[in-house]
Amino acid sequence: MRIVIVEDEIALVKVLGEKFKREGFDVSVATNGEDAVRVIRSQEPDLVLLDLILPKKDGFAVLSELAGKKATIPVVVLSNLGQAEDERKAKELGAVDYLVKTQHPINEVVEKVRGHLMSRSK
Repeated sequence: MRIVIVEDEIALVKVLGEKFKREGFDVSVATNGEDAVRVIRSQEPDLVLLDLILPKKDGFAVLSELAGKKATIPVVVLSNLGQAEDERKAKELGAVDYLVKTQHPINEVVEKVRGHLMSRSK
């Protein structure tokens, strides 16, 4: 299963990337919104794990840009933004789940991603 992690915090990218690779995932990374759109379009992953606060183009803009063309790729938002309004907006733009970084340990993030991929393959 191929996932794209879109995150600008390098330490978190390293931890997430290593964990997902150990769990058997093929992982690609984008550290800003512009690269995210390019990587997602070129690789057509099974799932995208997307931060909202990104350089060059924020996660909401990435979701909006992908909404029409790649709506079949599930996007799980993993962000520091914990407001209900942010979650509502992300889901309106097509996110299938919204996880707040401080409330979801890495193992739980992996399980949520796995759950979305399994439900998609049924």
